[in-house]
Amino acid sequence: MDKKTIWDLERPDVDSYRATPKLPIVVVLDNIRSLNNIGSIFRTSDAFRVDHLCLCGITATPPSPEIHKTALGAEDSVAWRYYPTTIDAIEQLKADGYMIVVLEQVKGSVDLTRLEYPPQARVAIVAGNEVDGVSQEVVNAANMCVEIPQEGTKHSLNVSVSTGLLLWETYKRLR
Repeated sequence: MDKKTIWDLERPDVDSYRATPKLPIVVVLDNIRSLNNIGSIFRTSDAFRVDHLCLCGITATPPSPEIHKTALGAEDSVAWRYYPTTIDAIEQLKADGYMIVVLEQVKGSVDLTRLEYPPQARVAIVAGNEVDGVSQEVVNAANMCVEIPQEGTKHSLNVSVSTGLLLWETYKRLR
């Protein structure tokens, strides 16, 4: 088998992508400190046609060379909005009819392998700070908390990796 070339992939240019209908998925970044993680989440959001990102609190915003290093231009294709607090974003998303799905280890969380959404769901995925996770205030405002099953010695995955896993599962269910 030959590897595909970039032309074989037939990806749209940025303007065409922006005009493409998006899935009813929003990603909310709750005080993410690493610009590389932010860029990685932009790139993954581009891959799954996420409607937009909400960058909250200390989460950096484009333009940024460090975000670009991992986003590779996805910061130009994926729409984003900045909110001073994550709760500001959550309140707006709830008013817009989004189901708030927090990616966090909590009592009563839903195992990622058992994830289900109601028909016609609009989903806002919330990912939290690399050290502290999603704030308790945001967890309290959630419709659902999702936990990724793990069997190793570490208690969590990198935020961009875990966001990618939940985005993939959500994409499969909503597309």
